[in-house]
Amino acid sequence: MHSLISKKMIFLSSLGNVYGNERVYSDNITRILDRLLDGYDNRLRPGSGEGVTEVKTDIFVTSFGPVSDVEMEYTMDMFFRQMWVDERLKFEGPIEILRLNNRMVDKIWTPDTFFRDSRKSLAHNMTTPNKLFRIMQNGTVLYTMRLTISAECPMRLMDFPMDGHTCPLRFGSYAYTNREIVFTWRKGPIASVDCPKESMSLLQYDLVGQTLSSEVFKSNTGHYSVQVVHFHLQRKLGYYLIQTYVPLIMVVVLSQVSFWINKESVPARTVAGITTVLTMTTLSISARQSLPKVAYATAMDWFIAVCFAFVASALIEFAAVNYFATRQAHRLKKQKAIQKRLEMLACGSDDDEEGAVLSNSSPQEGLKRRNHSLCRSDLGDIPPVPIFLQQGSAVPPIPQLAGTSPIDMYARILFPLAFALFNLVYWYIYLSKNTMEGPRDMDTPS
Repeated sequence: MHSLISKKMIFLSSLGNVYGNERVYSDNITRILDRLLDGYDNRLRPGSGEGVTEVKTDIFVTSFGPVSDVEMEYTMDMFFRQMWVDERLKFEGPIEILRLNNRMVDKIWTPDTFFRDSRKSLAHNMTTPNKLFRIMQNGTVLYTMRLTISAECPMRLMDFPMDGHTCPLRFGSYAYTNREIVFTWRKGPIASVDCPKESMSLLQYDLVGQTLSSEVFKSNTGHYSVQVVHFHLQRKLGYYLIQTYVPLIMVVVLSQVSFWINKESVPARTVAGITTVLTMTTLSISARQSLPKVAYATAMDWFIAVCFAFVASALIEFAAVNYFATRQAHRLKKQKAIQKRLEMLACGSDDDEEGAVLSNSSPQEGLKRRNHSLCRSDLGDIPPVPIFLQQGSAVPPIPQLAGTSPIDMYARILFPLAFALFNLVYWYIYLSKNTMEGPRDMDTPS
């Protein structure tokens, strides 16, 4: 019984020591904070009037995207870290780092950093302001916040959809010049921006890398230190191959099928030509809906224009075939008319002369009259050239008009070869251009 009571007393005393130590620890931290804020003026920057305040920064990207081609902007979610030294916040105590919440931020000086390219910025405040604040014993301050930024991204869509873009993000001090505040990269110009692959939420682009640099912005109010991050984007081609390029190629191939249709089938070839032209127009309109209304032609516009030219040329080719077939029909009609007149002159004189000599005719003259009548009956049996033959709209009864047009024979070879050559040159130029310009953009920010 006595031993049990002694154990309880030892436990209670140790528990009291723990609570007492925690209370002493809390009191020490409170005294440190009170001493730090005693006489502290958060309106003055560290080293005011003595030197330049260096603010070290780095960025951890938690989500990148989407990228809007129409608005020419991109959105990113990130942790933005800033670190500087404030000698007024030096302290000595049982801990090396004071880990504080966002309430301490308003009581000390912080850099007035803003993003120059930003169109819209959001600081996350759920469930409380997402801010991290720490003070080291030597007066070094670490300030981290979570931000969502929508910034502008200048785009030149000459090579669309085989294009790549460099989207800048610039930030610096709003009021302090480079004689008062200088921004630098905390981990150097390579590792200060971290973009994990799993954080990328891009559907039409690949984030191929980023380039860091520092600039000096000159204005009427002074020169300002600016940090710049260039995010390098490369567009994915798969969507446009499936939705635009393959349908365009198929429409061109379909328009060239008409070269193998009989030239006398006017309705079939006319419907095929007009249908492909209308389909090409619809595809060209839908392909431009996802792009801004730029005043220059893109790579896709050139491809659409050439495909439209091939489709329209196929329709014009049939018009030429039909025109020459009609001319040939008229030529044969004239030849038949001339031949008929010559045969009529060779068969004899008029019917009046036949009646006048009918009574005094000899047996030899009767034979001539019978031959004359047979000749006239033969001429009367020759049918006239029908209207469909003149228009070339059906299989002609005249053997000279049957067969394949020489224009169609040449078109069957020249059109596919020309279109294949165009595709070879087109894809070689733009894909090789994309391959050569990609690494160069990575080294030199635009």
